[in-house]
Amino acid sequence: MISANTFQTAYGHAASPENERATMRRLDTLARVMDSAVSLPIIGSRIGADAILNVVPVAGLVVAKSLSAYLVWEAYRLGVPRSLITRMVGNVAVDFAISAVPVAGWVGDIFFRANMRNMKLLRGHLAERHGPAATAGRAPMTIDGEFTREIER
Repeated sequence: MISANTFQTAYGHAASPENERATMRRLDTLARVMDSAVSLPIIGSRIGADAILNVVPVAGLVVAKSLSAYLVWEAYRLGVPRSLITRMVGNVAVDFAISAVPVAGWVGDIFFRANMRNMKLLRGHLAERHGPAATAGRAPMTIDGEFTREIER
């Protein structure tokens, strides 16, 4: 494990433990809003602002992918290695390619959740960096953004 002082000198202001937790809460909220904010009872799935914004031809795509890029930027500021940043950018690129197709892309956005995937990668990296105690007390999220609770025995 690395001390808090190492985080501050190596990664800048976003990597202090308090700022890191606040950043993760903000990014979790952003990912949930973008990928799974609204339940669709007809198909039994959830959609987010990403799918809704893509109905607006060009501007919606730009806004949605800008918010996805912001999530990757914050991960960079937290000191995530370049290999993981590359995977996150790849997720956003695939989401962009899916969203660029006018009608089929709207359907594809319901099932490919780049922001939730990126948050899972980010959480996994931070858990490795801080050890298992860093994620204790948090409920894990499923791929569609729903929280699950583990029963303690």
